[in-house]
Amino acid sequence: MPSIPLTTSLTPLLPYLTLALGSYLLGSVPVGVLVSKATLGVDLRQYGSGRTGATNALRVLGPRGSAVVFLGDFAKGLVPVWVAGQFLQSDMASVIAGLGAIAGHNWSVFLGFQGGRGVSTGLGALVTMEPRAAIVTAVVGIVVVVVSRYVSLGSLAGTIAGALALTWLVLSGVRAPTYLTYAVVAALMVIFQHRDNIQRLLAGTERRLGERSSPPGGAPGRG
Repeated sequence: MPSIPLTTSLTPLLPYLTLALGSYLLGSVPVGVLVSKATLGVDLRQYGSGRTGATNALRVLGPRGSAVVFLGDFAKGLVPVWVAGQFLQSDMASVIAGLGAIAGHNWSVFLGFQGGRGVSTGLGALVTMEPRAAIVTAVVGIVVVVVSRYVSLGSLAGTIAGALALTWLVLSGVRAPTYLTYAVVAALMVIFQHRDNIQRLLAGTERRLGERSSPPGGAPGRG
């Protein structure tokens, strides 16, 4: 029986491997650290929760800085999924792109595999992948934050609600079964990154929305 060259057997996988690597590298771009250094000359990881996402940026940089970080992290999820849809046009490609971007954001190769919690990046991926589930995520998350003033609780509730919405769409036959992989794995990655928040929520020591963490000099960022 003739052997199949390794390069030939891998050829169909190359676009997906390239997509996975590209999505991970884009997700790894440390928007929060770049913005904090550009605006205040500090490393966002040295303050607050030590994470690089919009919530910690809100505490350290203020609303405007946090908004910039959110939009950057959101784009890191949206862009690779959009590219996957345009060029590979497969459900699996979209899922790979979304999960790769979240993994890069959470465990950035540029930050020694540190990063954020994946909420904004995961939402950006979900908006492109399935806007209805993304709307559920956003609405539930915002309502829980407004009521409880815990951003972490809202993030967790929104993530779980979005995953359940996407799962329901899959089970209803509206979306392909492949998207169940994104619903489960993305939610697990976000929940895992919130494990310290979960412990503080249970202990009653979690910070509420509006509590600030000051950069050097004691003055909070102007946003």
